[in-house]
Amino acid sequence: MRQNIRKKTKVSNRFAAAVQKVDATKLHDVAEAIAAVKGAASAKFVEGVDVSVKLGVDPRKGDQNVRGTTNLPHGTGRKQTVAVLAKGDLAREATAAGADHVGDEDLIKKIQEGFKDFDVVLATSDMAPQIGKIGRVLGTKTPNKKNGTVTDDIGAAVKEIKSAARVEYRVDKAGIVHMPIGRVNFTDDQLADNLHAALDALLKAKPSSAKGRYLQSVTVSSTMGPGVKIDQALAMKSAGH
Repeated sequence: MRQNIRKKTKVSNRFAAAVQKVDATKLHDVAEAIAAVKGAASAKFVEGVDVSVKLGVDPRKGDQNVRGTTNLPHGTGRKQTVAVLAKGDLAREATAAGADHVGDEDLIKKIQEGFKDFDVVLATSDMAPQIGKIGRVLGTKTPNKKNGTVTDDIGAAVKEIKSAARVEYRVDKAGIVHMPIGRVNFTDDQLADNLHAALDALLKAKPSSAKGRYLQSVTVSSTMGPGVKIDQALAMKSAGH
């Protein structure tokens, strides 16, 4: 007779110690959750802080595929390398705003040949018809109007991304949105402000066709630390909803 043997997942002593600092059964308020995440962060580098939100949507339905961008008041603390597809005056505007790589057909060719030294790709509207040439290569980084990466306000877009203020969000197949909200060396208030902004964006993006409870769970964590659950009602209230 076969027996299903479940393998135990090995965890480091550091992570095991961090888990002991968090009450996994409790739903925290925002301030408690942030304090717990920072208190459990013990890596030898400055860890990022992320929020994971389970939404009451069906991502298989086009009208419930929640995605977009929002600006965090204190940024994410991450450095972003930006490539811009633009010509003429808009290309010069992108360069002046701090874009790392700017070009038109030459940049497209470079990407086709394997160039990948960028985190975000922006494009002006006159370059939009050319995006299809590199869509398969770029994958999720492909510029599109819906998330604001195809725009003629290119200077402002570059500055927002370079300052790490703008973040993109997209619900995954499990109905979860993952967003960065800062780093553990941010103040508690800065992380709280960023969390409120992230939740506000998701709540405003609620599809009209979504039924039942929309915000199903909210969890914050550091890069190498355990998740800390936040009470959904308190999370919505803190975000002004």
